[in-house]
Amino acid sequence: MFLRKLEILITGPEGTVRPCPVAWIDNFAMRNFTNDPVFDDTLPVTDGLMEAGFRVPLDRLEAAMDNWLHRKGYLKPQEGLRVLERQTR
Repeated sequence: MFLRKLEILITGPEGTVRPCPVAWIDNFAMRNFTNDPVFDDTLPVTDGLMEAGFRVPLDRLEAAMDNWLHRKGYLKPQEGLRVLERQTR
């Protein structure tokens, strides 16, 4: 079910990139404000890493997480969020 490995990264205004803390990822996954069942197929793993099923659209996940993390005050106004799929070998 959770075959996709996703990197969840915080981007700063100077081009800095750091992994999103797992506590923030977990908080989003457990208390998702969208009530969209498509995000039920996500599993926080560690800082900057989430696993997901194939039915999770990355663009919607990125937008929903970015919005939620800004609303919660975890991300500063000038920061952004990127969700990237890791390529498996």
